Amino acid sequence: MAIVGKPLVDIDLQANINDPEQLGEVQGEAPAVSAVSERALKTSGGMDESGQFLTSTTRLHGSLATPAVRRMTREHDVVITEIAGTGKDGRVLKEDVTRFVEARKSGELVSQLSSQSSPLRPLQTQTISSGAETKVPLTHIQSQMLKVMTKSLAIPHFLYSDEINFDPLIQLRSTINKSLDANSPVPRVSFMPFVIKAVSIALDQYPLLNSRLEFDADSKASLIMRSQHNIGVAMDTPAGLVVPNIKNVKNLSILDIAAELKRLQELGGEGKLTPADVSGGTITVSNIGNIGGTVVAPVIVTGEVAILGMGRAQKLPRFNESGGIVAETITNFSWSADHRVVDGATMARMAALVRELVEVPEKMFARM
Repeated sequence: MAIVGKPLVDIDLQANINDPEQLGEVQGEAPAVSAVSERALKTSGGMDESGQFLTSTTRLHGSLATPAVRRMTREHDVVITEIAGTGKDGRVLKEDVTRFVEARKSGELVSQLSSQSSPLRPLQTQTISSGAETKVPLTHIQSQMLKVMTKSLAIPHFLYSDEINFDPLIQLRSTINKSLDANSPVPRVSFMPFVIKAVSIALDQYPLLNSRLEFDADSKASLIMRSQHNIGVAMDTPAGLVVPNIKNVKNLSILDIAAELKRLQELGGEGKLTPADVSGGTITVSNIGNIGGTVVAPVIVTGEVAILGMGRAQKLPRFNESGGIVAETITNFSWSADHRVVDGATMARMAALVRELVEVPEKMFARM
């Protein structure tokens, strides 16, 4: 398998330092060895009696780096033998050159001979910093997230936030979980399936929130109205943020949603989500409450026009209808919508209906 940016073949040479025909391009790529260095190599066994370098020493000249890296050193006026390679067998990588150049600009370079190095190893320049920085390439998921979020932030967002009383839902959830047995698709149900179902029911009344914008070659916009409710769920996985979606929520029960959510969470944790799991979403629900936040301004996923961010449930004092102070379990629902498509009044009405369905779950079940 050929890996992008990695060498395909390593070629070791046994070249005579005094023979320009054998060295070829090598002399142009690396500086000539000084008399002191040559003596050190001879005495340390790095050069045989005929004046030829051993294979490991030749790597300091011919096989130290790929042509792309050597070209990079020329562009930055860097002597390649001064760079401590972090690749296999001390190979100098592009990241090593970049780190060396940045350290040189900041004045953090200190030349020293490593006491742990082999006698054949040349004097190298190492980077020493009180606050060391390490360049780490993005994972595939992080790269995709970078692209998606860059496009998402081009959408004109507006935020609408509301408070939800979770106490009725807590009681209903407790009753349902007590009724579940070993044959149930899930051992227990979280709050998320109820919220996802409430969003789906509300979309029947406000289908605009389930649409997407499409532009033709002349940048003329059209709205694509979608009948399926494929509700995405933002998940924090070991590989990064992913947003798989539950397909056709309109036709699923609470237990069906809970089972599909459990499946997606398990696959996400194992890094085994398929393209089908993460494509085709129409609206997204994100729950930061599991981590601890209360209010969030969620970013709309490209191809959608709205997203719901749920905060942490917490006991707070509130006034009841008679004016008395009571403790209620309050959760903040924060909606972001695409202001090119959705006006504030429509978003507020949609949010109010979701709040009503969650606070009075009997109305939710009446519409299922």
